[in-house]
Amino acid sequence: MIDKTPFEETKKLRFASKLENITLVEKLIDDVCEIHTIDRDYYGNILVALTEAVNNAISHGNNSDPEKHVSVIFESKKDNISFEITDEGEGFDPTNLPDPTSPENIEKPYGRGIFLIKHLSDEVEFSDEGRTVNISFNVPALATAS
Repeated sequence: MIDKTPFEETKKLRFASKLENITLVEKLIDDVCEIHTIDRDYYGNILVALTEAVNNAISHGNNSDPEKHVSVIFESKKDNISFEITDEGEGFDPTNLPDPTSPENIEKPYGRGIFLIKHLSDEVEFSDEGRTVNISFNVPALATAS
């Protein structure tokens, strides 16, 4: 039986900047989506947006330095789930990014991560000079299996 009573939850991960650690985030997403009975369409959006954000934190933020860490904090509240991803890099200006859909960038094999994150999620906020990104998804009636 599924209890449709919304509940609040927080989970935290912290790991070294190695691309293979993205599997930890994928597992977190699988667990969150199962526990909260999140629709498959939302699952795909969450999976792509989060793996892009964590990949950016590892590769660009921390320059794949395994001595630096990435943290992921998951929170659920009523009809919303959010993920905060933080790296230990130098940061960047998220307002000064090239448009990946413009003609001069369309053929480039990179530069689409933040574009995808913004289009797959309901809200994206950068802070701490670009070292932290908070990604939110409005999901209908979070529920728990009981």
